[in-house]
Amino acid sequence: MHMNETEKKARLAEALRANLRKRKAQAREQAGEANQRVRTHSDAE
Repeated sequence: MHMNETEKKARLAEALRANLRKRKAQAREQAGEANQRVRTHSDAE
């Protein structure tokens, strides 16, 4: 494997990890908002 291919794979792997972290953070944020809505709704009853 050429050095360019190795570097390309390393950059791709890092980009995929960064994307995964970003998606997980967004999912946690959305889950937190959903929990707040449920809690607020149940408190109103």
